[in-house]
Amino acid sequence: MELRSVEELMDLLYACRGTRDVPDRDRPPVDLHDHALRTAALLRRSRPADKELQVAGLVQPVAGLLRPGAPAGRADHAAVAVRALLGERVAHLVRRCPHRDIPADDDLLTLRQAAEEGRTAGFDAGVLEDWRTVLELLAARNSRLGAVD
Repeated sequence: MELRSVEELMDLLYACRGTRDVPDRDRPPVDLHDHALRTAALLRRSRPADKELQVAGLVQPVAGLLRPGAPAGRADHAAVAVRALLGERVAHLVRRCPHRDIPADDDLLTLRQAAEEGRTAGFDAGVLEDWRTVLELLAARNSRLGAVD
């Protein structure tokens, strides 16, 4: 599945509400929608200028909807889904974030840390609609970059 519009992505992110991830034995399950918002908010605080990193944190949980009950390959599926809309860097971050055995650069470490903290952080992370403008800006920029190639 390849997402072709911000509206499709927003619908998928809204669909995450009430969906719990498949927990590791060490961690309790979390609501994917809430986790996405908290992760993105934490990234916004730590890296305010890096919209692509923030959005990678926001969209990473859609993998749980795209491949329910099948953890293997989820990150790859999510990366393919967002690449055309949000660009190669966001897809790269989404694909590599959950693979703990892959050497990580600073961006991946920051994303992994925020995703982990977002599982248990107790703060108001706002609403999904707060992210629409950022998603639209990234999609527009990616569309222009794709037209230049």
